[in-house]
Amino acid sequence: MQTIRVAAVSINSLLGQVDRNIEQIAHWSKRAAEKGAELVLFPELQMQGHCTPNTWELAEEVPTGPICRRLAEIAQSCKLFLSVGISEKERSVVFNTQVLFGPDGYLGKQRKLHCSRDEVLYYKGGREMPVFDIGKCKVGMIICYDNQFPEIARILALRGADVLLMPHAARMKMWDDSPGAAQAAREYAHDFFISSYGMRARENACFAVLTNQAGRAGYVDMYPRDSPNQPHHAGAALVFAPNGDVLASTSREEIQDEMIVHDLPAELLAAERSLANYTLKTRRPELFGELTREQVDC
Repeated sequence: MQTIRVAAVSINSLLGQVDRNIEQIAHWSKRAAEKGAELVLFPELQMQGHCTPNTWELAEEVPTGPICRRLAEIAQSCKLFLSVGISEKERSVVFNTQVLFGPDGYLGKQRKLHCSRDEVLYYKGGREMPVFDIGKCKVGMIICYDNQFPEIARILALRGADVLLMPHAARMKMWDDSPGAAQAAREYAHDFFISSYGMRARENACFAVLTNQAGRAGYVDMYPRDSPNQPHHAGAALVFAPNGDVLASTSREEIQDEMIVHDLPAELLAAERSLANYTLKTRRPELFGELTREQVDC
């Protein structure tokens, strides 16, 4: 790995407003490039919105659809690697997908493996866990709820990932308009991400870059307006070192569009992976066969 500068962009994605959401990608990509970022992470399902009621109609083929063509143009013009969430359609089946574009075009995609809550109404789970070589480092993408399964980060690390990208549209704590409610939701989101995903970085000696959608994306009529299934996301973005320390973080006080930019120093990765107790060196996979067996006999 070589040192690389990354940006994590935590912004809202209004339901079904694809043109507006593309404009936001272009705006924040340009800002990231001006700050010297080489790799930019945007949230899960950033393009069409999280569980938009007409997801099937809005979903498109990857990488040949119009959204993907526009993302390719943005990556080329800004000379960036872009990781962006999109609803992908293949033969009329829709997937929750994170695409990766570079200055020279499309590099690949990660489909969400485990659908959470109402996502099962819209999406089919993927099966593959690719790692992508972007020159200065190798990256793997883990979408939202998939980060709750430590096996995924471990497999990506075993396949050579230096950096784990963690895009989210996480609905962890709702808020109303009463004083302090939004700040409480934002603080809860930060604390949850730090307590859960710093360990993903530490246990695999990888950098981890996380971002979450930020704000109320709209309302879905099939749920009460105060339902925890409404697409309301408290935001937050974080960068974790390979030892689990927080290198950079967005504000804890306010739910707002926000970006962090930070270097991932290659020497930090080397320091952790050269330790005597580097877990990918000392692990004993022959003991873990039970992990591949179903919990319940059918």
